[in-house]
Amino acid sequence: MSHAFVKEEAGQPWTPPTGERAYRVVWVGDTRPEVLRETDDLLDALHWMAGRPRTGFEVRDRHGVLLATTAA
Repeated sequence: MSHAFVKEEAGQPWTPPTGERAYRVVWVGDTRPEVLRETDDLLDALHWMAGRPRTGFEVRDRHGVLLATTAA
C-alpha cells in the first residue's frame, strides 16, 4: 500500500469519516460528558446502556435532546 494512504500519527490505513449517527449514549461522569457509543438504532442504544453495570448514562438524539437516562 502506498504511504500516501497511511496516517502519519497512527500508522493506520485511512478511513473516510462516518456520517452523524441518530443516537448517542453519553456517560455523565465526574468531569465532562463522554460519548461512548453512537448508533442509528434506538433499541441498540437502550440495550447497550442497560447492559452496563454503572449508572449515569444518557441516550440523546443527534440534536442533543435527552431521550433516556439511568439514575446517577
